[in-house]
Amino acid sequence: MSLQESSMYPVNFQINGERKTIRARGADTLLYVLRDGLGLTGSKSGCDNGDCGACTILVNDIPMKACLILAVEAEGQHITTIEGLKHSPVQQAFVQKQAFQCGYCTPGFIMNCHGLANLHPNANEEMVQLWLESNICRCTSYVEIHEVMKTIFAFDSRIEPKSFGD
Repeated sequence: MSLQESSMYPVNFQINGERKTIRARGADTLLYVLRDGLGLTGSKSGCDNGDCGACTILVNDIPMKACLILAVEAEGQHITTIEGLKHSPVQQAFVQKQAFQCGYCTPGFIMNCHGLANLHPNANEEMVQLWLESNICRCTSYVEIHEVMKTIFAFDSRIEPKSFGD
């Protein structure tokens, strides 16, 4: 056994409803393992320091940034990526409201919005804006994303949404 192989750890978790066992180094991020190890490329690498939200996934139904989680920390967890949300109501609302431009940030926004809708189904506008501040859209598609959230949470906004990235 080589030195590199001996520094690999088995990690068991459930991803998108399927049990998986992977081998990861102690320093491997969950984002790296998802993308390069499992081929789940929907989560994007943007900043790699937790600022942009492009890598947002759900860990036990809570939105988390995969670039900040070590793969070994995923042991025993239930993980959902954008690939696990095929045809979800949030994803469909993003398409209907055309809440994307280049699309790079869209998976992270969808994951965050899906998590919010599940954890706080009666969220008000302030809570929605607070949650969306953890994701950045460089193409400024915030108005459309706000429209998605109005649809999901059925709140009536008479004020202009603030730019979440400011």
